[in-house]
Amino acid sequence: MTGWLPAVSVTALVLTVLGLYGVSVRDTTVFGLYLVLGVALPGTLVIRALWSGRRTLVEEIALGAALGYAVESVAYIAARAVGAPLLVAAWPVAVYAVFLAVPRLRGHWRGRPRPRTPLWWSWSFALVAAFMVLRPGVVFFTKYDVTQPGSWAAGADLPYHLSLIAELKYHMPPTVPAVAGEPLLYHWFVYAHLAAASWVTGLEPMVLLFRLAMLPMLIALLVLVGSTGRRVTGSWLGGLLAVVGTVFLKAPNLYQGDNWVLTYGGLQDITWSSPTQTYGALLFAPLVLLLIDVLERRRDTGRWVLTGIFLVAVTGAKATYLPLLGAGLAVAAAVESVRRRRVPWPALTVLGATGACLLFAQFVLFDGAKQGMTIDPLSLFRLGWMRMSGMGDRLEPSQLSVLGLMLLYVLGWTAAWSGVFGLLARPRLLARPAVCLMLGIGAAGLGVAFLFGHPGFSQLFFLMGAVPYVVVVAVYGLIVLLRWARVSRRAAVLAAVAGAAASLPLPALFGVTLPLEEGRDGVLYPPQIAFTLAAGAMVCVLLLKVGARRAWAVTVVVLMALSLPGNVRDRLGHQNTKAIIRKQAVSNRVSADALAALRWLRAHSHPDDLVATAVHCRWWRLKDQCETLKFWVTAFSERRVLIEGWGYTPTNLRNWTPGKSLQLPFWDQPRFEANRNAFQSPSAAAIRHLRNRYGVRWLFVDERQRRPDRAKVGEFAKLRFRSGDYSVYAVPGRRASRPRAGGEPW
Repeated sequence: MTGWLPAVSVTALVLTVLGLYGVSVRDTTVFGLYLVLGVALPGTLVIRALWSGRRTLVEEIALGAALGYAVESVAYIAARAVGAPLLVAAWPVAVYAVFLAVPRLRGHWRGRPRPRTPLWWSWSFALVAAFMVLRPGVVFFTKYDVTQPGSWAAGADLPYHLSLIAELKYHMPPTVPAVAGEPLLYHWFVYAHLAAASWVTGLEPMVLLFRLAMLPMLIALLVLVGSTGRRVTGSWLGGLLAVVGTVFLKAPNLYQGDNWVLTYGGLQDITWSSPTQTYGALLFAPLVLLLIDVLERRRDTGRWVLTGIFLVAVTGAKATYLPLLGAGLAVAAAVESVRRRRVPWPALTVLGATGACLLFAQFVLFDGAKQGMTIDPLSLFRLGWMRMSGMGDRLEPSQLSVLGLMLLYVLGWTAAWSGVFGLLARPRLLARPAVCLMLGIGAAGLGVAFLFGHPGFSQLFFLMGAVPYVVVVAVYGLIVLLRWARVSRRAAVLAAVAGAAASLPLPALFGVTLPLEEGRDGVLYPPQIAFTLAAGAMVCVLLLKVGARRAWAVTVVVLMALSLPGNVRDRLGHQNTKAIIRKQAVSNRVSADALAALRWLRAHSHPDDLVATAVHCRWWRLKDQCETLKFWVTAFSERRVLIEGWGYTPTNLRNWTPGKSLQLPFWDQPRFEANRNAFQSPSAAAIRHLRNRYGVRWLFVDERQRRPDRAKVGEFAKLRFRSGDYSVYAVPGRRASRPRAGGEPW
């Protein structure tokens, strides 16, 4: 029973935090039942049937959950396409029926004998999971209060995600709901999952996105990272260090303030705010585990089937992972062909399938769109210098400044991942297929981050996707090095403690605060020089005291430990949650009246009805009259809008050029003017034009925007609902749709 205490403790913590941050006991219970019966259990049964091997129960459940998510998304796409979204429940029912009816499969309800998980490992993992809930999770929950959505509704990214869940809930194939008719060329499988969860459970998409859905994905991902670490290193300690490194390991931070450029990346930065990345990372993790088996000669039909399923799922979940996987497989295949002097057919087979999936994603799912990604070498450091230097976009950095910042970046991450070089102690291990696969993944992630540019720094998502696997190799190299150098446990622990302790006072000791005063980027380099000299002095002392082997091993331990606690220190010291929320409340607030009007519209309209609005526009501005990154009307009405935020659309991203803002003019000026005329200078003809030309059925109006010398929208459309300053009008000429009996929207 004591073996279950860590899991029970984490579960109790999660339930407590959810209750404190606006989730009812009923909602949590319903979601838990759905997660177990509709996702994890059917997936686990299939995993047991197709993938032989000794795994812990927790690992089986994590793999089963990942498979459940993958199959559910595809099943929901088919169910939604035929107009019966609840048919998504047929896949777990079918699994249960088969595993009950077929005698050979009934044994999988019990499972095979499992290895016993060490209690210290379980408690250590529980502490890491608890940290992710209590620090990044609580910060996110505080910032995005589901009981007061108006405080954040006018933001950009999260309302955008919310609008896409609504789009997938009612439409297949999906389009961009904020710009009617614009294709959705994006990684949208996670929204299919969230839409399916909303249909099955009856829970609000907002509660799923902001509270419930990411938690099990995060826990399952950490379990699978630990499983990968244990599989590669052959030790429980290696698995645990892989989990710890994935969460905490970052480049050492030598500066005070917000050092986003040099230290950004990892689960703490994206788990809660990027559902596509989290979902994609979860589906990619079992694919890597499967490929380790396939490349290291553990191949059977079941593994091949699961590899195909996860590869297809990753294609729609986050195609970012496909080029990373392709690079890893190419490295593994090349090394294997040289090492064994024969064609590595398994690696080439999966590489070919990966290439086919990548082509399908690029030319079918994304229709050839680049989504703002451009070849722009060192864009990360050029834009990063603008942030760090205090100059903003007022001054372009010199090439020397860009190269200097890149050097700082490389040095920092080299220290954090220095364990990779430990494999040089046993060079033959560098040719191991699992190591080649993960080093190739890491190299591709770094390559994209360095060579490409994006208006939202999305080139970093490639690097963040690779981080867990570089960490696994770094941990493997560290363990190999410590064994090779015969460093005692006591010495290794003391070195780790010394490194971790040394990291804490460094920013205050060097006294450099970011962002810098204008034009003082030269102060960035003395701390790095001093740090490098100190590290060199330490190596010299260790060489004299313990010899070359142990000096190398202890230095790597110190450097990696030095890269761990700074992540937590920086968040506790510089991430002022209250200040962020106060700033957000001013810039991103939407009134409760507006949200009440949108909820009325959702309840009294058909999902296919088109809405027109101008609440994101301020016509009296001389420039940037409409904000291009507002999505709250689509997010909370769950209806398509003629024109709302167009910043993330494929057309706008295609028109974007490096160095420019996403605040570009709307490309379809006749549509823009028609929408503008209906609200700025309303008339019967203007509103009739919206209906006849574009199919608009509803108008959502901020009455404060009306000019006193102009007519009112209400003179030409029928008022259906008003809440404070916000009104919903039905466009005359055709009877607006009514909701079905029972209160559910059509």
